[in-house]
Amino acid sequence: MSNSVVDAHHHLWDLSRRPQDWLTSPEMKVLYRDFTPADFAATAAEAGIGRSVLVQVLADAEETREFLRTAAESETIAAVVGWADLTRPDLPEELAALAASPGGGLLRGIRHLVQAEPDPAWLSRDDVRAGLETVASAGLTYDLLVAPHQLPAAIETVRALPHLGFVLDHLAKPAIAAGELRSWEALLRRLAAEPNVTAKLSGLITEADRERWDAAALRPYVEVAIDAFGPDRLMFGSDWPVCLLAGSLPRWTDTVRTLLAGLPEADRQAVFSGTAERVYRLSTA
Repeated sequence: MSNSVVDAHHHLWDLSRRPQDWLTSPEMKVLYRDFTPADFAATAAEAGIGRSVLVQVLADAEETREFLRTAAESETIAAVVGWADLTRPDLPEELAALAASPGGGLLRGIRHLVQAEPDPAWLSRDDVRAGLETVASAGLTYDLLVAPHQLPAAIETVRALPHLGFVLDHLAKPAIAAGELRSWEALLRRLAAEPNVTAKLSGLITEADRERWDAAALRPYVEVAIDAFGPDRLMFGSDWPVCLLAGSLPRWTDTVRTLLAGLPEADRQAVFSGTAERVYRLSTA
C-alpha cells in the first residue's frame, strides 16, 4: 500500500501570513510555528501517503483562496475543503468566485468550525440550512466538525438534506481519554444510519490520553465506526499537524494499519484511499 494512501484531512499554516490565535496557549507550543507544503510532503512520504485533502483552519475566505493556489502547485495535495460563510445572502456568488479562482477546480467541500459555536443547534438554524442547500447546489460536500453534544443537530440536518453529502470529521471527537463510549456510540450510529454521511478516521489520538495512548485504547471507537459506517464510508485522515500534540503522522498511520489489519484487503483499501477518492472526486490517474 506504499504511497497509495490518501490523507483525507490535513492542514497548513504560515504564521507570518495569517496569525493563528488558537495556538498561543502553552499546551499548543509544539504547533506554534509554520507548517508548509514541503513539511507535509516530507512526512507524508515517510508515512506512505501519496495524495491528500487540505482542509480549512480559519473562518477566512482568503485562506481558502490561498489553499487552492497551494494545491494547484502541489504534487501531493489533490483537493481542498475550504471555508465560506453559510449565512451570507450572496453565498452562491461567493462559491462561484472560489471555483473560478486560481486552483478553484480543486475545491471539493466547505467546512465551518461548528464545534466552536455556542449554540448546540447552530446547524439547525434556517440561515445555515439555506447555506447548506447552496453548498449542495454547487456540487460540493460539507465537512461536519462537531463535538458529541452537537450530534443531535447534525443528525437532524443530515436527514433534512439527503441530497448533500456530509463528511464527519474526527468521528465527532469522542472523549476517549475519559473512556466515554456509550452515549457517543448511540449518536454516531444514528448519524451513520443516514446514507449521505461518510466519516474520517482522524483526530482520535488528540482525544485520547496524549501521553499514553496506543492502538488498544482507540480500538473500541474505531470498531464502532467500522461497524456503523462500513469501510466504504470511512476514510483515513491524519489531522496533521494537530496530531503532533500526541504523535507523529507515521505513527498514526501505522496505528490505523494495525487497527484495520483484520479486515479484507479491499476494505483496507477503501479506508486508505477508495472512499476519499470517491467522496472528494480525486483523480485516480
